[in-house]
Amino acid sequence: MLISLRSDHKEHLQLLTKQPIQVIVDFCKLALDFLQNGPNLKRYTTAAQKLEVEVDVVQNCIFGLTNLLILSCKHKLSEADFRDSVLTIGFSHEQQVVLSKFYESKQNDIHKLNQACINEPHYEDLKWRFEVQVSSRSLLQQVTPLIAMELVLRKKNEGTGIDREKILVQTDPNNLLHIANELENALTESRSRHSRKIQRALKN
Repeated sequence: MLISLRSDHKEHLQLLTKQPIQVIVDFCKLALDFLQNGPNLKRYTTAAQKLEVEVDVVQNCIFGLTNLLILSCKHKLSEADFRDSVLTIGFSHEQQVVLSKFYESKQNDIHKLNQACINEPHYEDLKWRFEVQVSSRSLLQQVTPLIAMELVLRKKNEGTGIDREKILVQTDPNNLLHIANELENALTESRSRHSRKIQRALKN
């Protein structure tokens, strides 16, 4: 079985087809780091300066290589199928050997990362109530506002059912505001180009 890549995906990989073997090795390491830790703009900038290209070109190339690895693992390509798929993209035989060795050595790690990403808990429900602590043994006169929350998460188990987990949280208004801001930042990041590329790769 050979995987079929979109035209834009192939275009993003064209930078690598023109590079020496050591650059292929370095990009494999960058792709693995991207899967494990997310994008690293500092390292991408360094690579772009060495290759004398724009940072976006390097970043898209890493996205393309990552997508190739994820799709290959998802379809469980054999070494021979992966090799033939890489050759059809435009890589030389020497470049294909490096990519195939990397795929073979990291296939299980990439598969585990992919599965962990897919099976993350998802939000289902949230209940909350407002509480006020008016006194304590050390402070007889105080007013401390608190918010108590019950968060329900769902996650698919190994069978066909769904596991639900309830998490009880109590916090003050200032901390709740900070949490809300962090969630807003996460929501904004989910709409970024990087996140959309990963989401498309997982759906393919």
